[in-house]
Amino acid sequence: MTSKSSLYNSSRSLPFGEGRGGAPKVTLVGAGPGDPDLLTLKAVKALAKANVVLYDALANDEILAYAPQEAIKIFVGKRIGNHAYTQEQINQLIVDNALTYGHVVRLKGGDPFIFGRGSEEIEYAESFGIPTFVIPGISSAIAVPASLGISLTKRGTSESFWVITGTTSDRNLSNDVALASQSSATVVILMGMSKLSQIVSLFQKESKGETPIAIIQNGTTPDEKIGIGTINTIEEIVAQNKLSSPAIIVIGEVVKESNKLKGFYEEFVSAEIKL
Repeated sequence: MTSKSSLYNSSRSLPFGEGRGGAPKVTLVGAGPGDPDLLTLKAVKALAKANVVLYDALANDEILAYAPQEAIKIFVGKRIGNHAYTQEQINQLIVDNALTYGHVVRLKGGDPFIFGRGSEEIEYAESFGIPTFVIPGISSAIAVPASLGISLTKRGTSESFWVITGTTSDRNLSNDVALASQSSATVVILMGMSKLSQIVSLFQKESKGETPIAIIQNGTTPDEKIGIGTINTIEEIVAQNKLSSPAIIVIGEVVKESNKLKGFYEEFVSAEIKL
């Protein structure tokens, strides 16, 4: 009898294995931050061998074109208050489709192990003896700021950075945001737009009302929208620019040092002086 460990070892170099219609297997694929060109080559190869693709709301539809036309494609996306499937149902869909059709690609936005619940899905599939493989994706937490010239760490400005979920599983703001507001590090918050007022209040309590902040909606895509300001002004800027989820919040001095955003920030400062 073949052990699970030997299955891993024998297929490690080619996780998509025998091709379509073969033995059950699950490949968890990170789709990157949104721009299809930021999908990894290994992810493209996995999609090309998929029998079934289960994809998220944050996975760009263009990426599905890499899967065979005859592959079954199932949308399992989740937004706040609007879930196509519960997480438990998604777990079961992964297993059922792997056992029925063979190779399932679970396509998730960003990196599947950064607030993606990827480990839960992998563990569930493995509990049925199904071989699993993970193809990392470029995390939006790093790629979206980088695409706008925001360096999360910069000598003399920021020695470290936080990446925090704005909304926990119980729908509350993460306690880590309060801790991050007390540090000098750059702070990146995902899924935080519905908690923006609370985030602003925490930073204001630490006398950081003038700290630069950027909010990037649909980063790296043609629908990208940007709002630049300070902690004290960002809520007004969000309202003016009609910014909403999905968006990434970046807080710290590195925001104003971005060459690409310098014009945005200087325009904001100029407007503040006139007021």
